[in-house]
Amino acid sequence: MMLNDSQRIHPPHRLGTFALSLGLVCASLLGLVSTIQAAPEPEPIPRRWEFKIEPGELRLACIDVPTVGPQAFFYFTYKVTNTSSQDRFFAPSFELASDRGEIIRSGRDVPPMVSDVLLARINRPFLSNEIDVQGLLLQGKENAREGLVIWRADDLLADEITIYAAGFSGETRSITRPDTGEPVLLRKTLMLKHLTPGDLDCRDLHPIEREETRWIMRSPSAR
Repeated sequence: MMLNDSQRIHPPHRLGTFALSLGLVCASLLGLVSTIQAAPEPEPIPRRWEFKIEPGELRLACIDVPTVGPQAFFYFTYKVTNTSSQDRFFAPSFELASDRGEIIRSGRDVPPMVSDVLLARINRPFLSNEIDVQGLLLQGKENAREGLVIWRADDLLADEITIYAAGFSGETRSITRPDTGEPVLLRKTLMLKHLTPGDLDCRDLHPIEREETRWIMRSPSAR
């Protein structure tokens, strides 16, 4: 459905704050650098089980939600194949983060009808929603599954959007946070970084440009 100018989603602009002192900013940056340097990398050759994931393109859609009106949603599809040595339970998790500080878990505050609309729009016979795709994943490419992932797009002003996909590897690592001394469990996670310069437009049917795809070690952060 094409939207006219009156239906286009215009997110509110957020005013920045300049109350932080220069010393506090510098201290925060140093702490961030220290944390990044301390983060381990995944094993160069996997020693734990791992599924093959084939991520699709990130896109933006505007859907008319009953009693609410047009709302914007990010979505993408993926294919997963169990290439490990045994059948395993599959329960992935996806988070979307923007360079403006927002981190949200997929499916949060997404009406069920949005998933139904997108499944019908994409029209692939083996594509499943986030609930139906879960379960025992049998070995082999003949048992591969395809999933649809959706997030509310409340902020369309971000210049960079990153997807974190977990649940595709059994590799974990325990570390101690250098800033708090607390133990943290990291999981091998696929990072998909996208460039979104300017104000995103629901009428643009092109996929969002993907800048980087790589495995990292990460602890889930969305609530």
